[in-house]
Amino acid sequence: MNVFNRLAPFIQDFIYQNKWEELRGIQVASCEVIFDSDDNLLLSSGTASGKTEAAFLPALTEIYNKPSKTVGIMYISPLKALINDQFKRLEQLLVDSNIPVCKWHGDASMTKKNALIKNPEGLIQITPESLESLLTNKRGACIQMFSDLRFIIIDEVHQFMRDARGVQLLCLLERLQKLIGIIPRRIGLSATLGDVTLAQNWLNTGTYRNCAAPITDEGKKRIKLHIERFVNRHDERDGANTGDISNSVGTGGDMGSREHYEYLFKMTLDKKTIIFTNSREETEFIIANLKEIALKNKSPDVYRVHHGNVSAFIRESTEDEMKSADEKIVTGATVTLELGIDIGSLDQAVQVGSPMSVSSFAQRLGRCGRRGQVAQILFTFVEDVNVNPSDTLGPINWDFIRTIAIIELYTKDRWIEPIYPHNHAYNLLYHQTMSCLKSSGELSPAGLAETVLSLGCFKHISQDDYKYLLSHLIEIGHLQRTEQGGLIIGREGEKIVNSHHFLTVFIASEYFLVKDENRTIGTVDKVYPVGIRFALAGLTWETVDVNIKSKVIFVKRVPGISLVDWNVNFEIELHTTLVRKIRSILQTDVQYPYLSEKCRERLVEIQYITRNSGVLENLVTQLSDTKYAIFPWVGTRQLFTLHYALLQRKIKSKLPLISCVYLEVNFSGTADELKAIIYDILKSDLNLYELPLPEMVEIKGKYNEFIPAKLLRKQFIEDYLDFEGLKILL
Repeated sequence: MNVFNRLAPFIQDFIYQNKWEELRGIQVASCEVIFDSDDNLLLSSGTASGKTEAAFLPALTEIYNKPSKTVGIMYISPLKALINDQFKRLEQLLVDSNIPVCKWHGDASMTKKNALIKNPEGLIQITPESLESLLTNKRGACIQMFSDLRFIIIDEVHQFMRDARGVQLLCLLERLQKLIGIIPRRIGLSATLGDVTLAQNWLNTGTYRNCAAPITDEGKKRIKLHIERFVNRHDERDGANTGDISNSVGTGGDMGSREHYEYLFKMTLDKKTIIFTNSREETEFIIANLKEIALKNKSPDVYRVHHGNVSAFIRESTEDEMKSADEKIVTGATVTLELGIDIGSLDQAVQVGSPMSVSSFAQRLGRCGRRGQVAQILFTFVEDVNVNPSDTLGPINWDFIRTIAIIELYTKDRWIEPIYPHNHAYNLLYHQTMSCLKSSGELSPAGLAETVLSLGCFKHISQDDYKYLLSHLIEIGHLQRTEQGGLIIGREGEKIVNSHHFLTVFIASEYFLVKDENRTIGTVDKVYPVGIRFALAGLTWETVDVNIKSKVIFVKRVPGISLVDWNVNFEIELHTTLVRKIRSILQTDVQYPYLSEKCRERLVEIQYITRNSGVLENLVTQLSDTKYAIFPWVGTRQLFTLHYALLQRKIKSKLPLISCVYLEVNFSGTADELKAIIYDILKSDLNLYELPLPEMVEIKGKYNEFIPAKLLRKQFIEDYLDFEGLKILL
C-alpha cells in the first residue's frame, strides 16, 4: 500500500481539494518512519519543502486511527507568531477530522485553555514558557491533559539548540515524561542544520529511542546572487601643526550612503522584498530613508518594519500584508523573519552588510525561491573608507570577505556551523531546581539531586558541583532547610519564582511601552524625554508625555527621518572552517560571478594588501615597532584561548574588532621570539583552569547573579575555551 492510501481520509480529501500533484519526498519518508517504526524523527530540509506537513500528516493519521484519551499531539514553537501562523493552516487541514487544535500561550484565549483542561483532546500548540508554567503551577492538570500524549513536534530545532531555551525545553519534556509515565515520540523540524548527528542526539535526550533522519533529494535549488558596494570616503588630515581645523579635507562624506538608499529603492521597486539587517537601528533608518525617497518620487508607501520591538499587532499586520496584499510590500527585518512564518512567495531578499553566520544566510536565503521561483538575494555594503589609514591592515573589510566565504561554504560545500552543546549551564540548573521545588514542594537534598541531575541536559554536572550550588543558594536565601532536613524555596527565592519573568530563561531588557493615544506602537529600552523625536515601526515619533512608574511613553507622529539608539548587545562568533575559507579566498584568484565590478576591484585590493603583508603565510606579522598581528586562522573560541594563554606569559593581546580573525599584540621582542612562545604554548600541557581569566568571566545567562563565581568560571572554561581546536596549528 502506498503512503497516500495509508493517510487518514480527511487528509486524503484535503490533498485532493488543494490539488496537490503528489506527496513530496520528505513527506513520504516521514510517513514511513512514523507508520513503520517507533523511532523519533528529525526532518531537516529547506524552507517551503513541506516539513510541517511531513510531521503532521502521519502524526494526525495515527491519532485519527487510534484516538488518544487526552491531548495526543503537542506542537512546540519558539515564537507565538509561528504558533498563530500554524494554527490557521491546521484549522483548514482539520476541518473534517473531529480533531480540535488549541493555542496555548500568553495571548491565547483563557476560556479555550480551561475547556481543554476539562476535556483534553486533539492537538495543543505551545511555547516552552507556557509549558514551564503548566508543569510548575498545574501538575494535576498536566497529568489530566497529557497522560496519553503520543507525539511532540518541535519546530525550528536549530533555534532551540543554540539557545538557553533549548536546555529548558529538554528539561521540561523529561519532567513531563516522568510525570505522566510515558515517553511520547519526538519529531524535530529544521531548515538549517550542519551536523545532523548533533541534532539527533539533542532530540533524543531522555527518550532512549533511536532517531531517524531521512535524507531526501530536494533537487538543486537555483540561486541568483549579487553583491554591490558603496563608499563614504573620508580624509581627516592632521591639522595639529597649524591649529587650523579647516585642514580636514572632505572627499564625499556620506555620498555612498545616499547612493545606497537610492539603489535599494530602485532594486526593490515593485518587488516583494525582505531587507535583512543586523540591527534594529539599521532597519528603522533604511526604511525611513526609503519612505522619504518614495514620497519624493510619488511612489506608494509599501515600506514596513518587522523586529522584536515592534508591537505584535503591527508585526502580524505586516505578515498579513506580505502574504495577501495586492501591492508588493518591502519589509525591513532582523531575525524575526528568518523563521518559517508564512508570508507567501518573495521576489527577493536583500542583506545589508554581512550575515552573522552561514546558518543565518541559509535561513534568509530560504525565505525566497518558493514554489519553483529562483531564490534571489542581493547583498549591499556601505564602507567608510579613510584615505590615509594609520594601520597596514586598516583598509581590509573583513565583513566583505566573510560574506564571500559564507556564500561559498553554503552554496558549494553545503556547510553550516555545528551548534555547540550547553554542557555546564549552571544558570539553567538553578532555574530547573527552583522550578522543581515550586512544583513539588519540599524535597530532601538527595531527592532534589535525583530529580534534577537525572535530566539529560545536566549529565555533565557533578554531584559535588550541585551540592556546592545548593549550599550557596541556602546561604543567599533562595533555598531554606526545614526542621526535617528537607529543602524548600527560601524568602529571596520566592521573589524570583513568583515573578512572571521566572518562566523565561533568556535575558530581556527592561522596555518602555510606546503608545500613540491608545494604540501600542512597540517598545524601546530607554526614556525619550518630552519633545525628543525617535524612530519606531518605520515612522518618526515625538514624545508628548512619559509615565515612568507605568513605563509608558506617549507619542505623536511627526514627519522626517529620525534615529533610535537601542542598547546593542552585538555578539558574533566565527567558526574555524569559516575563518579558513576567508584565508582561501584571499590566497586564490577564483572569480566570483556574483560580485559587481566595484566589489571585484575591492577584492583584488584586499588580496593585494594581505598577500604583501605576509599575514597569509606567517603566524606573526610585525605592524610597527612593538605591535604585531597574530594570524592563526582559527575561530573565535580558539583565538580567545590563545589570548588568555599569552596573558599567562605576561603578553597582552586584543581582538581589534568583534568579528576579527586575528589578535593584535604589543610585544617588545622580535616576531620570531613571539612565534616561538606561541608554539611553546601549543606544545605544552596547558591547564585551562590556571589561565588568568577575568574575575567576573562568564558565558552570559539569565540567573548568573545567583551562581557562584567558581561555577561560572568552570562553565566558561569547559563550554567556551578550546585548546584542542587551537592545536591544529601544530
